Order: sequence, then C-alpha cells, then structure tokens
Amino acid sequence: MQQVDAVIRQSLSSQVPLINQISEYIIHSGGKRLRPALVLMAGDLAGEVTSAHRQLATIVEFIHTATLLHDDVVDASELRRGKSTANHVYGNPASVLVGDFLYSRAFQMMVKLQNMRVMDILADATNIISEGEVLQLLNVRNIGVSEQDYLRVIHFKTAKLFEAATRLGAVQCQSSPQQEEGLAAYGMHLGTAFQLVDDVLDLTGDSEKIGKTLGNDLAEGKVTLPMLYAIQQAPTAQAELVKRALLEGRVTELQEVLEILHTVNAFEYVRSVAQKEVLLACQALDVFPSGAAKQALLDLAHFSVSRQQ
Repeated sequence: MQQVDAVIRQSLSSQVPLINQISEYIIHSGGKRLRPALVLMAGDLAGEVTSAHRQLATIVEFIHTATLLHDDVVDASELRRGKSTANHVYGNPASVLVGDFLYSRAFQMMVKLQNMRVMDILADATNIISEGEVLQLLNVRNIGVSEQDYLRVIHFKTAKLFEAATRLGAVQCQSSPQQEEGLAAYGMHLGTAFQLVDDVLDLTGDSEKIGKTLGNDLAEGKVTLPMLYAIQQAPTAQAELVKRALLEGRVTELQEVLEILHTVNAFEYVRSVAQKEVLLACQALDVFPSGAAKQALLDLAHFSVSRQQ
C-alpha cells in the first residue's frame, strides 16, 4: 500500500496548481484505501502482486475519489472523514472539475496497461456507478422505495467498484474463470455488507470515529434500510413520524427516530442482512485453497460487519 501511495502521488501530477492542491487534499484526507487494498489482496490470492496491480489499485482509488467529490457536491456535504469536504473548502465548480480530472487520469492509466479486458471491466463499473448515483437521487425522500430497490442502488453505487477491484486482481493474474468469478462475487457481497453497515453507522456511530455528522442520510432524505425497515415494522404513529422526518429532513427529530429504530430492532435486522452478505462473500472464496492470502480476505469480510467506523 505504501507503493500504491507512491503511484498515487506520482499520477496526480498536473500542470494546473489548483488540480494538484485539491487532489492532494482529497487523496491524503485519511481514507481507508479499502478498494485499492482489495486489488492487491485479490492479486495475492490469485497469484502474485505486480506493478500492474499497483497501477490498477491507483486507478480504482482515483475512480472512487472522483465519485466522492461529485457525491459531496450533490449532497452539499461539509464534512467527510472528519475534515471539511473539498467543495466546502474550494467550492462546487472546482470540486466537480477535479473529479472529472481524476476520472480522465484513471482512464489514461488504463490505456497504458494495454489490456482490453481491464478497460472493459473499469468502463462498465464506472458507468454502473453513475447509474447508481442517479437511482439514489431518484429515491431521495421516496418513502415508497422497496428493500429490493434499495439493495439495487447499493449494488450499483458501492458494491460494483468492490467487485471490479477484486476481479481486476484476478484478471491481472490470468486466473481461471472460476477463480475470477469467485473473487468478483466476494467483492460484490463485501461491498454490499460494507454499505449496509455504513448506513447503520450513519445513525448510531461515533461522529468523531466515522468522520461525519450523525443523521446525514436523514437530513438528505436518503431512505436507507434501517429507516425502511422501521417504516414497515413500527406502529402506524411511529412509522408516520419516521416518514415525516425523512420527507422534511428533520434532523431535530433524530433522537425520536433512533428510539423507534431501536424499538423495532432495525439495526439488528440490517446487520443480519449484512452478515448474510458476508457469509456469501466467504463462500465465494471456496474455489481457492486455504492460506494466508485467503484468510486475510475472510478476516476482512468478518471485520466489515463488526467495525465501528
């Protein structure tokens, strides 16, 4: 990962000072680097990690970072990872344009790898992520959204890049189709579990640990699974309170909403759904023999549902 960070710094270079400034601010703002790590971990399991894996890890991180820049503008967010967002510091136009720079730089790096399969995987992933963002926008304050619709957004918006990261690790090692699909399925299920837990932490986490204000999703009218479950399971009066809070972004009613969610065991339900995804992720690795590389991925999957940030 230190070598990946070196590739990231080298690849961010631009003749435009503001691009360098904003890119450095975002890339070095304390992210988990989980997606690029998955490229390396998948490569380690499928064969060996090469310089091409480090390039792919950087590409994946650039795509992820570009989506964050655009997300924060769309959501008018002011805090991420405990720091002011780039749009809050530099303004929306600069953030959107630097996000575009990161996308285009990622595709420059893809072309240099001269692997059409890699291009296909990343172009497909980037397109699906964009569709997920639009789907999420359409679902804002839509209290009639189904659990299936919600999971579709997660699969598009979050899990697809996890899936691409682990698939790329296998493709670069020229793995068998079975092993490639196993790692891709692992990434997709892990990404789904990760987002489900994020949605729980948005309401129950420690704001200092998760690096953002609690109740952001409620304020933005995002109908996440804990809210959706409460609307379906709570008595009519309590369900109506949750609906009103979502429709009007009433963060002032966060405490009442939390009490309702706890009463109907919404968080336990969502974590149980995440746990099922983790089990599916682990089962997808059955095509690989036991070893340290496989165990690391299994440990990561189990950690994804127990984490507190």
